[in-house]
Amino acid sequence: MEHAILFATDLGLGTCWLGGTFSRSRFAEKIEVRRDEIVPTVTAIGTNAQSPQARDWIRERARGTDRLPAEQLFFEQQFGKPLLAVGAGAYAAPLEALRWAPSASNKQPWRIVRTENAFHFYLARTKGCGKGSLLFFLLQFADLQRVDMGIAMCHFELTARELCLAGRWVVQDPNIAKSDDRTEYIVSWFG
Repeated sequence: MEHAILFATDLGLGTCWLGGTFSRSRFAEKIEVRRDEIVPTVTAIGTNAQSPQARDWIRERARGTDRLPAEQLFFEQQFGKPLLAVGAGAYAAPLEALRWAPSASNKQPWRIVRTENAFHFYLARTKGCGKGSLLFFLLQFADLQRVDMGIAMCHFELTARELCLAGRWVVQDPNIAKSDDRTEYIVSWFG
């Protein structure tokens, strides 16, 4: 879906991710969602607001221009050892594009550990979000932090491809000691 949003943005259209559980809504009825299906997100696409003040107010309230520093997101060989820009090499730009990717409530739940031949993507769950959360289970909320991971992967891959950096996604847990019990391995990029 992020590919489509970036394409629409490139065309000069405005976009907005809308996350939640649309499976039980009137919207779900309109798109004929089955009982066993979940629609975690939709997007609004159209012309940008004429007044940038409204858009800027929303971005400010959502902290849309704030990002965690790279040293809190990207690590060398293990969690806790920041990946320096020089260590990222040709992948410095894909990592920066990933750092600026949008995420639900601007939580930036991704963490990346670089080893000799791969970048390993981890989901660092926000406390009370997603798998294992009683509230999410009872209310059957969509796991938006997994959607965030897909957005991050998209930004990383598209930038790598733009720079002609060959690579592929592989699910192969490197068994790196995790920083805490809310961190889970997702996928690796082998370049």
